[in-house]
Formats: sequence, C-alpha cells, structure tokens
Amino acid sequence: MQTSHRAATTATPANHLQLVQTDGRAGFGALRAELHARTEDRDLAELWAGLKLAERKAVAASAGMEPKDALRSIESMGKHDRDAIRAAIGRMSRYAQQLNGRLGTPRKAHPSRALAAMARSALEEGDHAGATHWLNLIEQGAE
Repeated sequence: MQTSHRAATTATPANHLQLVQTDGRAGFGALRAELHARTEDRDLAELWAGLKLAERKAVAASAGMEPKDALRSIESMGKHDRDAIRAAIGRMSRYAQQLNGRLGTPRKAHPSRALAAMARSALEEGDHAGATHWLNLIEQGAE
C-alpha cells in the first residue's frame, strides 16, 4: 500500500508574488513577476476596466459572449471567458493594424512641428523677430 507524501499546499495569488524579488539577474525577477501577473490575468483586468461599455460589448461579441457579459468584471469570469476575451482583443488589434496598413494612412506630424522647424531656422539665422512670430503661432494653436 502506497501513501502519498505530497503535502497539500494552498497559495493565495497575492502571497506568491511577494516571493518574487529583484535578484540582479538582468531583470529576471521582474519578468517572473510579470508572468505571474499575466497568469492571474491582471493585465487583462486592467485593460478591461479601462474600456468603455460599448468597447466591452464589442469585445464580448467578438469573444462569442452575451452583451450582458460586458458588465461583468474579469475577476468574476471563468478562465474560458477570460481566454476568449484575450483572444478577441488580439484579433481586433491585428485587424485594426491590417486596416491601417491597407488604408495607407501614415501618421501625420503635429502641425506645430513645421512651425517649430521654422522658428528653429529663424533662430539659427539670428532672426529673433521671425522666431518670435513662429513661436506665437505655435502658442495660438496650443490655446
């Protein structure tokens, strides 16, 4: 007759992260802590909490869930639902990147960049009145 020598252990999620300390090995401790946090879906919980209700409903629909699930917190969902939400967010993100690539919409520089370049050129030429003019335009745009 064999007896089991394994001791029953229970660890609370918060307690095991206290064991993770920086150890001077190129950030290994921080990486380990991040992996623990991902396992607990804390990154997903933070993202979910920051979404507007309409955004949550879109993600829930993409995950094959009911619209009412958008009202639930990540912590109250089972692993299957959390995994479905994570996958839906990944799909939606990739889709948005593909659309952006297809549309060929390059990110435009802020209009004040061109004005700042003009002000810089005026300063290099010693034209303080011109530099002041360009800076005033930038300030007017910032108001």
